[in-house]
Amino acid sequence: MSRLEAKKPPLFISEPLTRDTVSQSLSLLSGILKSCYGPAGRLKHLHNGMGGYVCTTSQSSAILSHLSVSHPVLRVLMASVQNHISRFSDCGLFTAILCCSLIENFKSLNVASCTVIKISKHLLSLCMDYLKSEACGCRVSVDFSSVETLLCLVRSILTSKPACMLNKPEVDHLTMLILKAFMFTVPYCVETNAVLGKCVIVPVKGRRVVDSRVLPGLLIETPEIQLAEPLTVKRTCSNMIKIALFSVSMSGDLFNPEEGTIAVHHGISLEMSELNQLLNVGKQLINDEVGLVVCQKVMHPSLKQYLKENHVITVDRAGLSLVEPMSRMTGSKPIASIHSLSPGCYGSLKDVCIESFASKHFVHLIPNDTVVCSMILCNRNETAWDELKRICETAEHVLQLTIKEPLALLGGGCTETHLASYIRHKSYSLSTSSFKEIDCSQTQYQLVADGFCRSLESVACSLNHDDGEVLTDMFYGHCWFVPSGFSSVSNWSDVVSKCGCGINGNTENLKWRLLQGQFGCPIAQGCPKEPSVKVADFLTLDCFAAKCNGLQVALETANLILDLSYVIEDQN
Repeated sequence: MSRLEAKKPPLFISEPLTRDTVSQSLSLLSGILKSCYGPAGRLKHLHNGMGGYVCTTSQSSAILSHLSVSHPVLRVLMASVQNHISRFSDCGLFTAILCCSLIENFKSLNVASCTVIKISKHLLSLCMDYLKSEACGCRVSVDFSSVETLLCLVRSILTSKPACMLNKPEVDHLTMLILKAFMFTVPYCVETNAVLGKCVIVPVKGRRVVDSRVLPGLLIETPEIQLAEPLTVKRTCSNMIKIALFSVSMSGDLFNPEEGTIAVHHGISLEMSELNQLLNVGKQLINDEVGLVVCQKVMHPSLKQYLKENHVITVDRAGLSLVEPMSRMTGSKPIASIHSLSPGCYGSLKDVCIESFASKHFVHLIPNDTVVCSMILCNRNETAWDELKRICETAEHVLQLTIKEPLALLGGGCTETHLASYIRHKSYSLSTSSFKEIDCSQTQYQLVADGFCRSLESVACSLNHDDGEVLTDMFYGHCWFVPSGFSSVSNWSDVVSKCGCGINGNTENLKWRLLQGQFGCPIAQGCPKEPSVKVADFLTLDCFAAKCNGLQVALETANLILDLSYVIEDQN
């Protein structure tokens, strides 16, 4: 078919960052994300132009997946942040806000982009070396023999999302549940290549958060099971329950016509032939002493009745999401065909019972060794439950990352301001040979370093949503928030009690510096000190692995965008 109109040439856009549309879009995105940041962040209603489901959230994963952007520069930024979230689950807003701020501060400098990139890479290496050193004053060790630091880490994640609508008793209850669920997934016997288990979240909406609980094993919802029925299950001679897990339909459906045609002899019933095959499978299961049959899809009523009469429990419509954790928990191999069963495909369970919660009935599969658990998660309404589910999954992932690298970073903006203080100190103490290696002047280095530090500090300032002042002390380099209404106080020590992370109290004669409104010129200061006493109670902590990666992703993405000379768009 011939073209109805001539093919348009591609559109070449040179120096995209100098365009007002890009700057405005970047500023708008930054403003949206900053307004969501932290425990006091503002919620966003996200829905499409046609209506439908409305998402109320302040989580980066939900916001970025619902936002539609057209400009290639913003697409690069959002793709980088979403890739970070898919790998670490946490610190998405931190990464995006820092990246936007770095781009804004770097492009305002009268320094060539290639020089900015070289200097910023050196600054990143200084940050990473410091964060991974024993001398780092903004990280804490996580001791898995004690739960205090772990509780602080989980509590910090839960309190960072106001859409969950949790009060303090609910936060405390969920913090213990999430930690308990995580401990269930840690294997008892640690091998060389030990793999953590899984926590399956069971939704119960319209109930109190404090009704949530964790059970070892798996819960499979079975509405047809009645509590009054006695549960008799066949056991092996070793008092275990043998389980068969089918991933294929056992409904007796006929062949799909799209798969081809079949020839049937006169007088042969396909339905009866298929049912006879299912009943033959049932006989083999009984002969093999199977006590529980779970089918991912639908099971024929006649087969279910036949197995029930022989004291075999049947559960169908289990769903794809439960197949993998069930296979791992029981040691069974999913059976993909009803025409061949091998003895090695069966698994085993310690016990099976019926659990009732609210108006729902479940078959509870109790394993021999607990590496899989079920969390019955409750919240008042669907919107709050959806947000809570996302945050519980994030907390589980953060704990998994922490067990690999048992460290955490101070939260509440203190890591950002502490790093900024450290970089300012280092930028004024570098040797002349270092500037030659980077191929820049001392003035250029300090300008870029100051832009980098201002970007870190702007992330800390984003935690403040109430028009109060934000301070940093000149000794520890921590972040302090002044309540609104105290903007003209002469002695800041009178109005602040604890720093953002909670590790430092205002018990010393500290010197202060305002973060907001004093970004005009570089500030030289001494190297920040490590707090002398680290109290584990009620600290605000961030995931070490997620924040370190977020810092790298933010700076590398900002450098990539700064290095863009052309955007080429196909207009056809």
